Amino acid sequence: MSATIDPILAEFREEAATTKRVLDRVPEQKLAWKPHAKSMSLGQLAWHVAVIPGNISRLLQKDSLDVTQANFVPPQPESLAEIINAYEQSVRDAEQNLGSMTDQQAKADWHLMHRDQVLSTMPRIGFLRSVMLNHWYHHRGQLSVYLRLLEVPLPVIYGPSADESPFA
Repeated sequence: MSATIDPILAEFREEAATTKRVLDRVPEQKLAWKPHAKSMSLGQLAWHVAVIPGNISRLLQKDSLDVTQANFVPPQPESLAEIINAYEQSVRDAEQNLGSMTDQQAKADWHLMHRDQVLSTMPRIGFLRSVMLNHWYHHRGQLSVYLRLLEVPLPVIYGPSADESPFA
């Protein structure tokens, strides 16, 4: 048990269930749809939401990331099953990676680099909060807007949506 990571893991588990409800609503026949020419497709965005926890938790196993070595363009998935499978693996990976992190590792500095230049330094726990969780929630919210634009009924996220209520 880690006093630093355990509360984050508890939050992650709750949010993972919420994210699954949103991903389950993605209409497979609309994966190529985009709300704007500059936007990711629905499939790319859903894929990104699905893999954030596993990808970020893997990054945190290292001391830094050189952004010149990263690919920030999500692939275009072929099916909803591909997205859900990626999500389930991502959640398992995040659970394992975070569950094995010690307090000392969580508090150690992590660096975002551009080759040899340090762009940002923060404790791993800060990167975990801002990029794995907050970034995840941001894109999940974006995905809910895509779904609304496609007339897909939205599930409960933090409270009632216009389509469902946890109190009914």
